[in-house]
This record gives sequence, C-alpha cells and structure tokens, in this order.
Amino acid sequence: MEETGSNPPSLSLWWRRSVVLVFVIGMAVLGFMSVQAYRHAPPIPERVVDTGGRTVFTRQDIEGGQQVFLRYALMQNGSIWGHGAYLGPDFSAQYLHELSMDAGEVLARREFNTELAKLDSGQRLLVDAMIPALLKENRYDPATGRLTFLDVEAASFQEQLSLWADYFSRPTTSMGLPTRYISDPEELRQLTAFFAWTAWASVANRPDKPYSYTNNFPYDPTVGNRLTSDAVLWSALSVVMLLGGLALVLVAFGKFDYLGWKGGPEGGVPNLLAGEPTAGQKATIKYFVIVALLFLAQVLIGGALGHYRADPGDFYGIDLAQYLPSNILRTWHLQLAIFWIATAYVAGGLLLASSLSQKEPRRHAAGIHLLFWALVVLVVGSLLGEFLGIRKFFGRLWPWFGHQGWEFLELGRFWQIILVVGFTFWLWLLYRGTTPALEDPERREITQLFLLAAAAIPIFYLPAFFFGTTSNFAVVDMWRFWIIHLWVEGFFELFVTVLVALTFYQMGVVRRITVVRIIYLDAILFLSGGIIGTAHHWYWTGQTNFTMALAAMFSALEVVPLTLLTLDAWDFIKLTGTGHTTGAEKKVIHHKWAFYFLMAVGFWNFVGAGIFGFLINMPVVSYFEAGTILTLNHGHAALLGAFGMLAMALLVMGLRHVLTDEQWVLPEKLVKLSFWGINTGLALMVITNLFPEGILQIRDVLDNGYWHARSLEFMGQDRIRMMEWIGMPSHMILIFLGVVPMVGASTLTYLRMRKS
Repeated sequence: MEETGSNPPSLSLWWRRSVVLVFVIGMAVLGFMSVQAYRHAPPIPERVVDTGGRTVFTRQDIEGGQQVFLRYALMQNGSIWGHGAYLGPDFSAQYLHELSMDAGEVLARREFNTELAKLDSGQRLLVDAMIPALLKENRYDPATGRLTFLDVEAASFQEQLSLWADYFSRPTTSMGLPTRYISDPEELRQLTAFFAWTAWASVANRPDKPYSYTNNFPYDPTVGNRLTSDAVLWSALSVVMLLGGLALVLVAFGKFDYLGWKGGPEGGVPNLLAGEPTAGQKATIKYFVIVALLFLAQVLIGGALGHYRADPGDFYGIDLAQYLPSNILRTWHLQLAIFWIATAYVAGGLLLASSLSQKEPRRHAAGIHLLFWALVVLVVGSLLGEFLGIRKFFGRLWPWFGHQGWEFLELGRFWQIILVVGFTFWLWLLYRGTTPALEDPERREITQLFLLAAAAIPIFYLPAFFFGTTSNFAVVDMWRFWIIHLWVEGFFELFVTVLVALTFYQMGVVRRITVVRIIYLDAILFLSGGIIGTAHHWYWTGQTNFTMALAAMFSALEVVPLTLLTLDAWDFIKLTGTGHTTGAEKKVIHHKWAFYFLMAVGFWNFVGAGIFGFLINMPVVSYFEAGTILTLNHGHAALLGAFGMLAMALLVMGLRHVLTDEQWVLPEKLVKLSFWGINTGLALMVITNLFPEGILQIRDVLDNGYWHARSLEFMGQDRIRMMEWIGMPSHMILIFLGVVPMVGASTLTYLRMRKS
C-alpha cells in the first residue's frame, strides 16, 4: 500500500478510501439501529387502568414523573435500567422487586390464606412460579393506547407512594440527598408513575417474544427475569470476532513491518523547541493553569463522594447533604472531569496549531484570550446553574439554565449552545492558525487530518439537541450514548491519536509518512469497532436483540487497537528517548515528562479501556454488571487513565515549551512528583477499592438479584463501607502527591512566563 519513486514516499490512496469506507458503513449501520430505537422503544401508554377500568395514572403522569426525575437530578443518585449513578438504587429494579413481593403476598393469601413468609418450601415454589406468569403477560393494547394493571399491580403502585416518600425523607436512606428532598405529593405520585412504567417495560414480554422490552434486564428470578439465550449466543460469537480481528491485525503487522511507530529514520527539524514560544502559545498557559485547578476541584469532590458511600449521614460532624447533596457533587465530579480534559485538548490543539504554522496570523493570541474567558463563563455559569436548578431557582426554565438531569449531559441547554459555539470558534482559530501549513505540500495532509479530527468534536456533540425532557427514555439513552461513547470514546480518541502523532512530528522524531500512516491506521481500527460498538450501551435500554447482536460483535473489536499498544510499547520508548539501549547514544529530549505521560496513556488505555472494558462489554457479563462499581472501575481507569493522562501530557508539554532549561528546574521536580502521584493513586484506587468492591457487588447480583446489589441493604454493609475507607489512602495520594504538585507546576510556570 506504499508508493515510492523519485519523489518523497507517499501513501496509497487506499488508506484514505479505507477510512472513508469504514466511517460511512459504520455510520449507516449505527443510523439504522438508531431508527430502530424509535420503532421498538417501550410504548408509553395513554392511560394505565385497573381491571375495573379506573385510571391509575396517565401518559402525562409518566412524562411528568420523568421531568421530576430529571429536575431533581435523580440520575445522579440512582439509575434507570442500569444507567445513572451508583449511590442510590436502580429505581426500576427496586420498584419491580417491591411489586413482586406485593404480588407474592396477594397470591399467598389467595392460595393458602397465609403470609408469604409463612409458606413452606412447596407452597413457596408454587407462588414463585405464579409471580412471573402474572407479571410477564403484556396487557398493553396498542390500538387504544391503554395498559391494564391487575389489581395487585394497581395496589402496589399505591403502596409504593409511601415507600418512595420515605426514601427521599432523609440523607441516610437516600445516600446523601437533603432531608425531605421531594415532599410534594403530586410530584411523588408522578415520579412513582414513571418508576412503575420503567418497571413494567423491564418485565412485560415484548409482543411475540419470550423476553421483556429491556431483554429481561434487570436480573431478578422472582419476576422471571433471567439471561436470554440470545445474550449467551452473541457473547460467545463476540469472542470469536475478537480472536479473528486480532489474528487479522497481527498478520498484517507481521507482513508489513512499517506499521505502527516503526516508521524509519527520524524526521525533520523540530518545531517545538523549549523556551521559544510564540505569543499564541504563551496565551495557552493560563488554560493549563485552569486545567490543573479544575482537576484539583474534581478529585476533591470525588473524595467527598467516596465519603457518601462510606458514611452518608455524616461528613466529619457536618451534615453535608443539606448544603452539597450527593447528586450535585456527582454532577460536578462528572462535569469537571469533562471540562478539564476538554480544556487541555483545546489548549493542546492551539499549541500544536501554532507550531504547525510557524508564523501566527494577526490577533491570533487575542482570539485565544477571548476563547479562554468564554470558557470561564461556561464552566462557572453551568456549574452554578446546576446547583441552583435542583433548588427550583429557574422555574420552568430549569432545562435551559439549570440541571438538565441526564448523566454526562447535565449542563442546561443554554450552556450546551455556548459549548458548541465555543468549539466552533476554537475550530476557526485552528484553521486560521494552520493556513500556512495547508499551503505547504509537506504539511498539508497532516494539517487536514488535524482539522478534520478537531471538526468531529463539535459536530458529534449535536445529538445532545435531539431530545427533550419528555422524550421516551429509551430514545434519549440512544442519543446520550451517541455522545458519551461516539463523541468521547470515538472521535476524542481519534483526536488523541492525531495530537500524539502530530506532537512527535513537530518534535522531529518521526517522518511525515509515519505520522499520516499511523493516523489512518488508528482511524480504521478505532472506527471499525467503535462506531457500531457504541450500541453495547443499549443492550438493556429498550432495544431489540438485533441491536445486541451487532453491538456485541463489533464492541469486541474495540479491544484490538488497544491490544496493539503492547506491540508498540518498546518502540514507543525508543522513539521518545525515554529508554536507553546499551551501546547506543542516549537522546537528550526536552519533553521527557510529556512522553512519560503519553506512555501512561498507552498503559491505562490497555488496562482501563481494554481489559476492564472488555470485561464488562459482553452481554453475558453486562447483564449482571451494568450499573455496578465494575462500571465505575472501568470509567476511572479509562477516563482518567487514558484521556486524563493525555491531558496531563499536553499540559506538561505546554509548560515545558514556554520555559528555558534554567526556569524548568523546579517545575520539573513538581511534574515528576505529580506523574508518580497520579499513577500510583489511580492504581491503588483500582486495586484496593473499585475492582474488589465491584467483584463483591456482582457476586451479590448473582446471589440475590440486581435490585439487592444496588440497594442500601448491600451498600450499607460494614465490609462495603470498610472498603470505602480502605480506598482513602489512594484518594490522598492522588490529590496531594498527584494533582496539587501539578497545580504548583502550572502556577509557577505561568508566573515565570509572565515575569520574563
């Protein structure tokens, strides 16, 4: 696939065509599955009636209950169909299990004239067999839009009004929500109606199918929800797909020895010389200071969240839930993670754009300053809006300026518009700053790939505007993961590849053809599994087994490019000059610690996204694991470990670039401490807390059902809370030996740059 001749070596056109082909086919399939999500979403009945025809609740009640759920940010407390936070229960699973117990009591009295707890083993087996038969029958009439509840279902709805009122009454039962957080009877009735609908969709069989709208999720044998045969089949075939993909790629790497970072002799003259920054590059340093400060705020809030799991009723003598409840802290924890990582990428992109152009356009630095202050307004405004939103400060405008309620998309619609406008302005700055490089044949293709990868970020955030507060929850979750997975894990991942490759090129350690080939290769590998693999988040959210089949097969391929990181590990070390081979001249490289963080990206990408991601991606595992602490384990190791480490690499590269060797001495010591502190803290967090606690929780799912493992009964156990306390040293190391030194290095660099 290589072309050679008298001119400098170039790539075959089939590299470009392959990327386009993979992208077009992947998006076409994903688009088809998205259309199917609308067609096969669990129906929202116009009326729910009892056997006598009396209305229990209406469609307006269900949609109003969903708005209550969002307005009070309850997705940051518990979850629906496994998606949301892990502090509180899975509301759909809890409602469903309470319904099964109520049905059991009614059946026990009707059949044996006694309480459920007093039945002998034979009688209990009979009742246990009758409960699924009662609840699995789908009594929805699509012609009239009417759903009929049996008397026991209608009675359970009334009983659970008081159950959920009690849940929201005090922090110790709600895992950190304020006292009497939701007390309005009408809001509680609507919220319970929403929970009842999600529970019905979880248990009632699809028309002509032997499983529910959510493919029998959550696991609860008492209602007949067990793993489907399709989930087992597609899990097995996904392993076959993975092995086949690995074999194919390894054969290719064996045949074509120029793949990966083995790209031949070093490149040209470095364009990222330490101590020689442009005005635009100097302007990015304040971004990196903000990155470090936001990172510090995020990990401090993370520590407080850990305390809510360890002791929800008391924070060292302070009733923290009354001032900073757990749902707003988790909101800020997620939003700050996105903000500081995205800010680092924005600044890193601007830094590299200036190095590509070698001559900045007029008023380029002024544009960077303007974007910075827009970023400050966005961060402060959205975080404050979320805090005020859950306190009903904005009235009916809460989705616009307050807390939208959707996990990872919490910021109000107004702030989302500001975000997209800011990204678009950033893209314009990149284009304007790289115009000279676009006119240079040597740098044109690299620059075009850089701009295309950057353009995908604002473009693929647009699905955030495709739904509202009353949209069907199954449809919303489909669009949410277009952003969470496709935006963050797909095109951010591609932008990461471009930034790393471009960094090496600008430092003069690889040739142009190597950089372009790596970008195309990674695009093919990441997008082959990543686009269609987005659907592995939709296994249990109201989509069909057809979606599960494609998702399982293609999400397995996401592990392939991450596995290849192990092949390139030693070449990467030799390339960056961070290792030293006996007998070879040791390289002197200014950006040593940036390269160390880049190597950490490779390690954590393989561990967090590869190992821990594949562990939970197969349907046969995801069915029992979704929404447990194993998801949290994967999220921390992948988001902080891969995306966060790249953000730190860009930060360190920026700091080093603006300082002379003499000025860098003290900041380098702080950066070194930060590197080991962040990596050690994250590793200990996984080893001592997240992974073992996740294993205990999934074991409890298998033993007692999903509802129990997500309940306060499990989370409140002494051994679980003890494990939260055991995780405290990892938090302290991450904060005080990892993030605080980076704040010091960033601030010191900014002050020294301003002084000089």
